[in-house]
Amino acid sequence: MAQSTGSGGAANEGDLSFAVAFGCLVMGAVAMGVSPVFVRFSEVDPFASAFWRVLFGLPVLFFWAFYETRRAGRGIGWRIDRALLLSGLFFAGDLVFWHLAIHHTTMANATLMATLAPVWVVLFSGTFIGEKVQRQTWLGLALCLAGAVLLVGSSYRLAPERIVGDFYGLVTSFFFGLYFLAVRVARRSRKGGELTFLSTIVTTAVLLGVALFSGNKMFPDSAQGYAALVALGTFSHAGGQGLLAVALGALSAAFSSLVIFVEALSAAFFGWAVFGETLGSLQLCGAALILAGIWIARPRSAPPVVPPVARPTARG
Repeated sequence: MAQSTGSGGAANEGDLSFAVAFGCLVMGAVAMGVSPVFVRFSEVDPFASAFWRVLFGLPVLFFWAFYETRRAGRGIGWRIDRALLLSGLFFAGDLVFWHLAIHHTTMANATLMATLAPVWVVLFSGTFIGEKVQRQTWLGLALCLAGAVLLVGSSYRLAPERIVGDFYGLVTSFFFGLYFLAVRVARRSRKGGELTFLSTIVTTAVLLGVALFSGNKMFPDSAQGYAALVALGTFSHAGGQGLLAVALGALSAAFSSLVIFVEALSAAFFGWAVFGETLGSLQLCGAALILAGIWIARPRSAPPVVPPVARPTARG
């Protein structure tokens, strides 16, 4: 994966300040965290909502990609290289197994298992993409995991009939972790909006097949349902995944993966604000631990990057 390059020249925005990149990271997490609200109002089955999510994100992402590549003095590089293909496939896998998890276990169980994604990113960053994980990232990850246990673990229930669903949640975390690694590599040669647009094309094709094969109810019954799906695509996917990709041009995959915990915070907040779900003292302590972990894990220096291998000028 570390060898992947794309067309259009280097796009790693190393001059993007930490404050700006971190701001994009947090805003992306909030946008992704509100997605359960839109899903609840979507009036379609889960695999269908996942498909509409990425499909309705495509128009926004196209104009984003067109604008940023024109500013760079070139057009959109339509070639789907390995990193782009993998990022699209990994995100499709994440969404598919996430919906399988929430169908076969409790939301708390699925969420807790899904928050293990940063573990995979931290474990594989050095081997797969050549980024050494700094010591404070390990400590920050430990605090974030402890916070996640307090935030959603108090509702966790271990039961034999939910083991399969819990396993699906674990697979979700694995795919989302690999997605971070693939996007980080793809950002070495692509702009954030361009990358998200092209990888979303791959994800959309996969999820269309999954939704049709599953026999899910594909269309909402009301204008509210369609509005929820449009908001899911434009805000949660185009905004959330796009801003995440922008941040991954300047921040390491390991640190950026902690955004998953911010997403859990965002989901808990919107659950309380919109649906009146309770936030007790344990949840608030968990939120505090997550914020402390992210603060401790913040990068002190630019992450080491393995330079991409130059592409051959002629077919071999």
